[in-house]
Amino acid sequence: MDRRDFLRLGAALPVSVGAAGILPAHAANPTSSGTLPGARASDIENASGWRVYEMTTEVTLPPAAAPARVWLPVTAQQVGDYQRTLATAWNAPGARTRAATTGGYDVRMVAVEWPSAPAGEPLKATLTNKVAIRDRDVDLGAAPSARAPRESAATLREYLRPTQLMPTDGIVRDTALKITAGLDDDMTRARAIYQWVVDNTCREASVRGCGTGDVVAMLKTGGIMNGKCADINGLFVALSRAAGIPARDAYGVRVDTSALGFKALGKAGDISKAQHCRSEFYAAGYGWIPADPADVRKVALEEVPGGLPMTDSKVRAARAMLLGAWEGNWVVYNHGHDVALPGSGAAPVPFLMYPNGQTVAGTLDSLDPDKFGYRITSTRIV
Repeated sequence: MDRRDFLRLGAALPVSVGAAGILPAHAANPTSSGTLPGARASDIENASGWRVYEMTTEVTLPPAAAPARVWLPVTAQQVGDYQRTLATAWNAPGARTRAATTGGYDVRMVAVEWPSAPAGEPLKATLTNKVAIRDRDVDLGAAPSARAPRESAATLREYLRPTQLMPTDGIVRDTALKITAGLDDDMTRARAIYQWVVDNTCREASVRGCGTGDVVAMLKTGGIMNGKCADINGLFVALSRAAGIPARDAYGVRVDTSALGFKALGKAGDISKAQHCRSEFYAAGYGWIPADPADVRKVALEEVPGGLPMTDSKVRAARAMLLGAWEGNWVVYNHGHDVALPGSGAAPVPFLMYPNGQTVAGTLDSLDPDKFGYRITSTRIV
């Protein structure tokens, strides 16, 4: 089944976006609420393919948790031609809050701090993001075009760098060179890496959350490499970078069911556990190209009870589609790695797509919404 039979995208005009307006990580005079500017809703009303969602993150901690801090990821302001954040607002009674960015990847968050419980009441914070998104489809069968989106040389260098859990030397480089031996252009090498990752990984349901993205540990297993999306797509990114191809993870969350017939590749309503890491690579003449080998493995494992063989038509359709396209039922927070949480005093986290928190009792479990005390919901409004 051809990927383009599964995904037909309408052309649309670009959307203008206002300044990000992000405060420094240690902004003076923090307040209990705030907003960030975004694109105007009128900018997308007459453009085809856009859908608008309101995402709400609610945190409730017991009074005894104070003093406490939480860090809530904020959706990316503008990503390519497929995502625009229209508005961001937050409120946390009795807390000090501030918008912050950290690292070299424009990782946006709201930092909330309660020095004490307000009048003995529970500690509450609410963050709302209104986001416009649409499907992506890059025609990989077309010849490279001089009119394709171009990325700056500085940005491409950034997405060739190693990270703590994704080195580009040693076993990672050795593996990348074996996969791409004899291939002389980025597109062909990236295709080979994608197919290799699909063939040599397996989604493991017992892995918590989205995994950790420790690619060296995966490669040292010596067999089929199990994991979740941050592991499998992180492996694709690390191998691509080691082969000299700019690549990046995109950390986000699913916000709607799939309109393409994939039960495993969507979530609506309560999306507290719907986080998903996607990936993409850059090729001159095409721009940034979607790649999601992890979701191929998710379809194989979870589309029907008991799973599907890799030869099944639905798995083959996902495999074809997810190199070059992805469905616009998912929102990206950032492309960041080794993210320092301002004011935490702890080591950087590998990535930020879950709420993080610290209380008087210690670090909260980001992967357990109920135990942590957060809920994320999504509603389509346009």
